[in-house]
Amino acid sequence: MDALDLLLNRVSVTRLFDPAPDEAQLDLLFRAALRAPDHGQLRPWRFLVIQGAARERLGELFVESLKLSDPDCSEEALQKARKMPLRAPMLVVVVARLQSHPKVPESEQALAAACAAHGLLLAAYAQGLGAVWRTGAFSYDEHVARGLELAAHERLLGFIYLGTPEEGRLRTPPALEPRDFVSQWHGGV
Repeated sequence: MDALDLLLNRVSVTRLFDPAPDEAQLDLLFRAALRAPDHGQLRPWRFLVIQGAARERLGELFVESLKLSDPDCSEEALQKARKMPLRAPMLVVVVARLQSHPKVPESEQALAAACAAHGLLLAAYAQGLGAVWRTGAFSYDEHVARGLELAAHERLLGFIYLGTPEEGRLRTPPALEPRDFVSQWHGGV
């Protein structure tokens, strides 16, 4: 795939089916992720792959989290939380590994981990895979972080859902005009 075509046309794919990426595809996804900008060569990221029955356990972890945050939540909300990880055959949890460093603040390290996640998304699209990066309340929940065994210096940045897109159902990205987002700064003069 042409690199500019990839950059101009990648879209999130929310309807994902089996098969999940195979080992060779997954290896390429992570190789692309590891090319993210990385000031100080800290490699401030790691990834957890969740598939098979582990997706059901993640759903139960979401249910536990929801019950802790809202003891009066509805059965419908619990069922929705339980089914979230089942929307794709594979999930990749994106984790920022924040380190104390005199020249690279934690915020920059989190941005580097986010860039790694974006590289993974681009590599998925380049291979014809479907992918969507999801966040939401569970991405910022301490109970979920503990359940995923994150260390105190780690932050969950989200879940990348991966699978096969529905045949012929990739959406066309919206046409955006760069001039709507770009301006010149003239030094305050």
